[in-house]
Amino acid sequence: MRETELYLGRPPHVANAGVGVHGVASRTDVFRLPELWQLHLYQYEAELVVDGTPHIVRPGRVSLVPPGTTVRFRYQGRSEHLYAHLRIPAVGPSRTVPVVQDAGPELPTLTDLLLSAIAAVPRTPERTGAEIWTALWRIAHLTPDTERPGPGPHPAVTAAIVYIEGRLAGPLTVPAVAQAAGVSHNHLTRLFKAATDDTVVGYIRRRRLDRAHHLLRASTLSIPAVAASVGIPDLQAFNKACRRELGASPRALRGESATTAS
Repeated sequence: MRETELYLGRPPHVANAGVGVHGVASRTDVFRLPELWQLHLYQYEAELVVDGTPHIVRPGRVSLVPPGTTVRFRYQGRSEHLYAHLRIPAVGPSRTVPVVQDAGPELPTLTDLLLSAIAAVPRTPERTGAEIWTALWRIAHLTPDTERPGPGPHPAVTAAIVYIEGRLAGPLTVPAVAQAAGVSHNHLTRLFKAATDDTVVGYIRRRRLDRAHHLLRASTLSIPAVAASVGIPDLQAFNKACRRELGASPRALRGESATTAS
C-alpha cells in the first residue's frame, strides 16, 4: 500500500472544494495536479491507480494524494465524492499515512467537516482552511484496519451510512437506503441494529440533528438555511426537533456559540 508524508504544522490553503460528479460522460478519468494535494471522501466503488499502484475505492474510504501524482479512476457509473484541492506547507509535525484508507468510525465527522468546508468556500475561505485542517489531523490519526478490534460492519451497513451521510439534506426513506445498500428493507434493519444499536430512522434523525448543532454553532448560515441543509425545511418541525433532541431552540443553540466565543 502506498503511503505519503503529511505535514500538519499550519492550516492548508484550499484552492478548491466541492462535490465531484464523475462517471457520467466517461467511465475513466486521469488527473495530475502539479502543485496541489487531492483529498477525496468517497461514496461509490471504483478502481483507482496512483502512480501505477492500484487501490480499491469503496464507500467510506478517504484518499490523500500528494502533488504531482498521476491518478486514474475507472468508475462503475455515476459517482460522487467530496473533495478539496490543497496546498499543504511542509512545516511542523508530520505523519506517514496511507494514500487510501477507510474512514471507519470517523466517517460522519469527516463528512461534516468537508461539507462545512465546502459551504464556507464562497465567503469565508479561512473557515474552509480550518475545517480541512481539522479533517487532515483526523485523517492522519485514523486507526488502521489491522488494528481495529473484530470484524468491521457488514458492507451493506457501511454503504447505507455513506448513502445517508451524502443525502441528509434531502428526503430519506428506509427502502431507498436499503436499495442503495443492495439488501432488503428488513435485512438492512437487522444488520443496522446489530452494527449501530440504532434503527435506520433513528440514525438519520440523530445525524441530522448532530449536523444541525454543528452548523448552528460553527457556521454563519441562517437558521432556515441550516434547517434546509439537514432535510428539515419546516421551521416549526426543526424547532421542535432541536428542543426534543438537543434540549434548546435553534436560536438558543446558536447563542451558545457566541457566549463561548466571548
